[in-house]
Amino acid sequence: MADQQDTPLSDDERAELEALRAEKARRERAELEALRAEQEAVRASKPAAAPTPQAAPKAVPQQPSAPAASRPEPAKQPEPAKPETFGQRMVLSQGEDDDGIPAMPPAQKILIALCLIAALAAGAYVVLNNLGML
Repeated sequence: MADQQDTPLSDDERAELEALRAEKARRERAELEALRAEQEAVRASKPAAAPTPQAAPKAVPQQPSAPAASRPEPAKQPEPAKPETFGQRMVLSQGEDDDGIPAMPPAQKILIALCLIAALAAGAYVVLNNLGML
């Protein structure tokens, strides 16, 4: 295989390769034209989108209307903040540092502490095992 890539193509091989590439391009163009014709046929066969009849709004009983000035407008209250779940509190950071960098979430702090403890325990095991104490 390697020697086939290293040797240049002869004129006959180059001509055959070009003919194969041209045939492939012709087939792809024909397939693309067939697909476009099929899509046009589908579009032509579909009837124009008729407007959908919308349901008539239900009749609302008329209430005696008071002048606009005497009607109090309902005060828009801000939505109360949803309490965060335990998982959200553990995974999401609660603020930013002075530099605008988000604070480290508690779950990340816990994982770092566990990794440090595991690394210290492994180091202690290796040292004590080499000293013959274990």
